[in-house]
Parts: sequence; C-alpha cells; structure tokens
Amino acid sequence: MPKNAQIDASKIRDWDSFHEHFSETLGFPELYGRNMNAWVDCMTYLDDPNGTMTTIHVETGAVLVLCVSGARDLKKRCPKLYDALIECTAFVNYRRIAQGRPAVLALSFHE
Repeated sequence: MPKNAQIDASKIRDWDSFHEHFSETLGFPELYGRNMNAWVDCMTYLDDPNGTMTTIHVETGAVLVLCVSGARDLKKRCPKLYDALIECTAFVNYRRIAQGRPAVLALSFHE
C-alpha cells in the first residue's frame, strides 16, 4: 500500500525553498546537505524503519508517492528544479533496483 506525502509547490521558489520544504515535510536530518545528492541519499532509505534520513518511512516493497500540488506553476517558475525533481526521483529508484531492492518513490503531479 503506498503512502502519500503532500508537497505544496507554491512554497518552492528556488533551490533553498525546495530543500527547506522537503526537509520540513519529510523530516530530513540536521546534517542534510541541502543539495540534490543529499536529497537522493535521504530518499533512498525511505524503507529503513531504523533509518534517520527521514521521519517518514514505508514498509519494504511499498512506495512513497510525492503528491506535488501546483506542479504546472512549478514547471513554469523553476524549470530546472522541476526537471531535477523528476530526474532525481528516477535515480533513487534506479539506484535501488541496481542494488536488487524495489523502487520506493513515485511522483504524482496536480494542478
């Protein structure tokens, strides 16, 4: 059964606000590097119940769905950031599959 996390893209105006919103929403640790490499690292361990990379966890084999509201406006306002979100989400799953683990992350865009 997937779990949803609500991402309000209207709160994202630049890279700093992107990292702030995700950090607050998903409970990234204080050591979070506020860059996309660190974002990928945090998201890779969503199914580690003892992990400290996020406060939101899913069961092994389950998926966290990032429900991004205001996605169209985000794409217009911050196209590079929008593209990075898609690419890095795909990379999280690619990394896991290459390690023999199931995909753990999905995107759902809403207006």
